Amino acid sequence: MIYVTRRERFNAAHKMWKADWSEEKNKEYYGKCANENWHGHNYELFVTVKGETQESGYVVDLKMLSILINRNIIDKLDHKNINLDVAFMEGKVSSTENLTIGIWNILAPSIKNELNCTLHCIKLYETENNFVEYYG
Repeated sequence: MIYVTRRERFNAAHKMWKADWSEEKNKEYYGKCANENWHGHNYELFVTVKGETQESGYVVDLKMLSILINRNIIDKLDHKNINLDVAFMEGKVSSTENLTIGIWNILAPSIKNELNCTLHCIKLYETENNFVEYYG
């Protein structure tokens, strides 16, 4: 089994906020991340797929993987407000954990159907110190 990773980047704003909590509880729990005027991140998204090498010598054509990621994820997130503009995050707390799961749920079937390999891992860096990994 071979594992291949593609990195993409996007910039997005969000506010950590749980709708059924009071304003006081949100601010107490999330601190600066509950800023009423939002805050943003320069995210780095790592998408790892797995499979066997094909006749081409590749597991996946990385150009095609990049196109798929951009069409399905980056175009929906880049320079957007995650709380307000991103349909797949509607009704969810805009944590990096929830965002990573949402990305997985969109990419896994597309990668399998369009690129003939399997999604192995999503790694999403929110900052240089904080990231989430999700294996489905």
